[in-house]
Amino acid sequence: MSKINLDITEVESREQRLGTIIAWDGKASDLAAQSAYERRGSGCKGRGSGCKLCEVKGPFSQGSVCSEQMVECQAGNVRDAVLIQHAPIGCAAGQVPYNSIYRNGLKLRNHDVENIRIICTNLQESDMVFGALDKLKQSINDAFERYNPKAIFVSTACATGIIGEDIESVAVEMESELGIPVIPLQCEGFRSKHWSTGFDATQHGILRQIVKKNPKKQEDLVNVINLWGSDVFTPMLKELNLRVNYVVDLATVDDLAMLSEAAATVGFCYTLSSYMAAALEQEFGVPEVKAPQPYGFKGTDAWLREIAKVTHREELAEAYIEREHKRVAPRIAELREKLKGVKGYVATGSAYAHGLIVVLRELGIEVNGSLVFHHDPVYDSGDPKQDSLSHLINNYGDVPSFNVSNRQQFQLYGFLKEVKPDFMLIRHNGLAPLASRLGIPAAPLGDEHIAIGYQGIINLGEAILDVLAHKKFHNDLKEHVKLPYKKWWLDQKDPYILAKHPELIEDYKDDYKKNVEEAL
Repeated sequence: MSKINLDITEVESREQRLGTIIAWDGKASDLAAQSAYERRGSGCKGRGSGCKLCEVKGPFSQGSVCSEQMVECQAGNVRDAVLIQHAPIGCAAGQVPYNSIYRNGLKLRNHDVENIRIICTNLQESDMVFGALDKLKQSINDAFERYNPKAIFVSTACATGIIGEDIESVAVEMESELGIPVIPLQCEGFRSKHWSTGFDATQHGILRQIVKKNPKKQEDLVNVINLWGSDVFTPMLKELNLRVNYVVDLATVDDLAMLSEAAATVGFCYTLSSYMAAALEQEFGVPEVKAPQPYGFKGTDAWLREIAKVTHREELAEAYIEREHKRVAPRIAELREKLKGVKGYVATGSAYAHGLIVVLRELGIEVNGSLVFHHDPVYDSGDPKQDSLSHLINNYGDVPSFNVSNRQQFQLYGFLKEVKPDFMLIRHNGLAPLASRLGIPAAPLGDEHIAIGYQGIINLGEAILDVLAHKKFHNDLKEHVKLPYKKWWLDQKDPYILAKHPELIEDYKDDYKKNVEEAL
């Protein structure tokens, strides 16, 4: 794989670095074969015609999020830091839901509940003409006086990118003046076609300016790169006499500084952890645990064994694995009996979806389809042990209807119509109302860690039983609502037809114009 470059302030986008795509249609096995993970990891570097994946690119986007929002939910969730959005006020709309998520996350982890510390410079029309670096300096000073933070992050937006605001020079000046890290994060929405580059942008800034450059190693400390989920890793790794350093969300600046001191780095989802984990190994000698993600028996077994190998705790790991298998087996058998004949569907981020499908199949649930919001053909380490899609296929079977779609509701209708699941697992709740209108209850996974490890199989199974208990309500809802689509689309068999034949949109525009003229 190509070397991560921490000497520059701007992170390389996922499509450049990994070959990320946001639209694809077919079987999971076909996508895995075309991705050629092992070949990419061994030298293809995500570039060149031999490494390109064919995208089914649509002529428009109904809705998504951007890299700047991911910076908001990462840098904005460091407990003793401040994030300054150098942006128009519209970009700050995400502060409302992220504040709620942040507060809930703090409660889950038994931290003091507080509000996020995010400031927006509120760029005006005149700022777009004359620039607003003085306003940015004032905002940094205000943030320092108001919150006394240990670090200040500064994020860009489409507007600041368009006018070429030099936030880097301001960050250097203010860092010298204030004596704390002031970290520029280049994350304009148009910088990358998928929001996951925003994760990388935050992690890039942390690695450059917060992580200790001359660390004192702690042989029992493990970095866990995660979001806001409940603390499931501490009890698991405690069985191996290991301590957990949770990052990035809900961490302190000191926690982030200790990243280079750890004995290893793991994550619950390679979409989130790929960049930081690979950079920590490359630049600071912190081994990235290269194993399947900790979902289901096979994944969790391999994950624990690899951690034990890296930290020299093999006997403890084997004893723990044996105990946990015996403990959870009776309840999992009960859940399999109750869930026999049930069909499920997963609509989440890429690597997370692979893990959830694994757990559903451990529970005996039929999974014939899934929607992932993007696809990374390879992760930053390039190690085949982290090929989460192939792990799913090789150990739990193919997924016949495996769609990559960047949260496009109009396509989700077609996916669900084809598969007809009994329920859906979902991370981004904006898609859930459409499923409800089709009589399909959706389980919003507010706790990202619900399916992790052996206990996670039980947790997810019980959550699904709770969701299925509401099936009648959703069937009743289906009978009394109208979908917001024309009959032509409701009858359409190919959700990607507009991507394959964009001229259909022009034909529709002509017909619509003609009908309006006739009506007048």
